[in-house]
Amino acid sequence: QVQVVESGGGWVQTGGSLRLSCTARGPTFSSVTMAWFRQAPGKDRESVAAINWSGGSTDYAGSVKGRFTISRDNAKSIMYLQMNSLKPEDTAVYYCAATVWFGPPSLLAPTYDYWGQGTQVTVSS
Repeated sequence: QVQVVESGGGWVQTGGSLRLSCTARGPTFSSVTMAWFRQAPGKDRESVAAINWSGGSTDYAGSVKGRFTISRDNAKSIMYLQMNSLKPEDTAVYYCAATVWFGPPSLLAPTYDYWGQGTQVTVSS
């Protein structure tokens, strides 16, 4: 069984920064493709960013490109989402997702088999 655990959410003012962390316990971490999704109240879940198993390839949703950076440290079995220049519209519950896959990073939710419980990010104006 794979356990996905996020951390690092919180409250920040517009223009501020936060860093989210995620780990996937169970499989060999370096075999896992991972991603971040988010869901705001009353809205559908949307993709944010994805990173392949090695960290050598990433993909971003247009709404966060240039502001967010996804990265991973396989030696420490942890993945990060650095969020800069935050806006009120970034307010959402952020979910980490993982799957054992050696393909390119995917922003499609059905790609992922394992999901975390979510961490709240609130950006005030």
